Amino acid sequence: MAEIIQRDGTWHFDGETVRIVPGRGKGVHPLRQELGECAVPLRALAGVSFEPDRKGGRLRLRLRDGACPVLRAAGGRLKDAADPYQLTVEKDRSGVAEYFADEVRDALRVEQVPTGAVDGFLLPGPAVPVAGGGGDGTASFDGETVRLTWNWKAKEVKLSGGPVAFPVSEVTGVHWMPAIGLENGHLRFVRGEDPASRAQEAEYDPYALDLWGLSKKEYTAVLVAAAVLVRLPGAAERAPAALPAAPEESAAPAADDHDVALRRLRELGELHRSGVLTDDEFAAAKQAVLRRL
Repeated sequence: MAEIIQRDGTWHFDGETVRIVPGRGKGVHPLRQELGECAVPLRALAGVSFEPDRKGGRLRLRLRDGACPVLRAAGGRLKDAADPYQLTVEKDRSGVAEYFADEVRDALRVEQVPTGAVDGFLLPGPAVPVAGGGGDGTASFDGETVRLTWNWKAKEVKLSGGPVAFPVSEVTGVHWMPAIGLENGHLRFVRGEDPASRAQEAEYDPYALDLWGLSKKEYTAVLVAAAVLVRLPGAAERAPAALPAAPEESAAPAADDHDVALRRLRELGELHRSGVLTDDEFAAAKQAVLRRL
């Protein structure tokens, strides 16, 4: 077991799942706060790293391609501060962050988790109902129906048509793009096979929010996109990529596992003696290593 508690959030690893609880402080990005607690199974991970700097560092989980609907919806366009799989680490907890990364890394090696892409989501995505604001309105989704409501900043073509609602069964695609520089972004829903609406500017498209980039809260629109993605027609039928069958357990652990365990126990002892790990943290971590054997 490994755990790191920071103002930015808390990460806990029990050997099978990394449980992430975001912080609630003023400096925590709204996207992470709205997403809330999430559990990342070991089989969804491709790697982990700790990147130290003079202020402390950053702990990062690297997920397998296609495993997370939020990352799929974001398409690599999330800022570091908004990424739910990153944790800002304070300087006095750098040793704990290194230990946490090593524990996850060793578990990935022992379980032989592949690092390649998966065919289906391994995380459930944002809980519903979920809502996200834009420059000219708000998008919401309750698990069955997508709703777009407009504010007074919306163009007349949207205001005159009134709020829009349609079942998720009619959605064939959803696209999120944050505002970048002077270019507005959008949250756009595609219905049916007609591509006409895709050519429209988001400010005139009744199936799109116009994102202006004036507030971090606009990033929460990607959570609506992610929640819709996991419920698109056919998404439930796509089975997650199967992991290779685990080899039969032998009576004695492999020599490599013994070496890893002994090295980890030595490292734990050093961290405990130096005061990085408390008595409770040391005892729990030592038992986790022994259980793995």
